[in-house]
Amino acid sequence: MPAPHTAFAENAIRQSPRAQFEAFLDDHRNMLTNCLNGLTEEQARRSLVASRTTLLGLVKHAAFVEKVWFDEAVTCRSRAEIGIPAGPDESFILTEQDTIASVQQAHRDACAAARDATASLALDDMLHGNRRGPLPLHWVYLHVLRELAQHCGHADILREQILAG
Repeated sequence: MPAPHTAFAENAIRQSPRAQFEAFLDDHRNMLTNCLNGLTEEQARRSLVASRTTLLGLVKHAAFVEKVWFDEAVTCRSRAEIGIPAGPDESFILTEQDTIASVQQAHRDACAAARDATASLALDDMLHGNRRGPLPLHWVYLHVLRELAQHCGHADILREQILAG
């Protein structure tokens, strides 16, 4: 997978823990959305595994993740109010309207909204809109980072298979 143009995490070594969390999140956000760069629409939609996982679907799902953790959990709005699927499996489903450009833009918009939603929060502030109950922001950052890292790995393997084939 192409490396992001800026390695935010490398620039955050001597910064606050908050800045480090956000730098690692942004690195992984960028890596995931950039996995679509240089692909055709067909390649981005290509299914190589038994699940609904495609490169385009991974980025669409990542936008869903951002909204679950930084809209639903922060604002306590329901998924229906936010306009996202009830469950994660549905977030991989692609429509005819989903294109590389539209999905990347939706992902960038969701990430920007996530940054805005958490800008005034401290790492120990509790988020009350998750089904698990109240969770501190630092736990949510770690959880999202773990999920993004997993999906970056999935994307890396899928992209390698697509470009080799």
